[in-house]
Amino acid sequence: MATAVQVRDPRTCLSPQVWDREVRLIMRDHAMERDLAERVFGQAVAYLVTSTERPEVRMGPSQAVDLGVHSFVLDSTNYTAFCDRHAGRYIHHVPHLPGEGTEAPPALRDTAKAIQASGFGVDRELWNVQGAECSQCHAGCTDSPNSGT
Repeated sequence: MATAVQVRDPRTCLSPQVWDREVRLIMRDHAMERDLAERVFGQAVAYLVTSTERPEVRMGPSQAVDLGVHSFVLDSTNYTAFCDRHAGRYIHHVPHLPGEGTEAPPALRDTAKAIQASGFGVDRELWNVQGAECSQCHAGCTDSPNSGT
């Protein structure tokens, strides 16, 4: 018998005040309308939470979702509090650059599947999962051996 996965709302992972602040920062820094900024930030939160809950899965964000991750990391006080609450430690973000190391970046398809398996919705437009095999992060932005921090 299959077990149903409960749908999780990324908004419940932080206070409404922090959610609003992060969305407004994305809107300011990337000239996005509120709806798109909320979608980007929601997927960034789902990605970050899933990466801590599923450390066995190599994960990385799409370019669109990475905008939300970067914005959140820069708001260090709120990001650190989020990390402490959801991971019990700082969640490192180490962007992947072509030519660094021999390991290929994780596939977006695998990341999207992990997020969905964790109960979050996947905004396929933001993940561009139709055949994509690239990402912006090395080793899932959780405990990268190359983090150095």
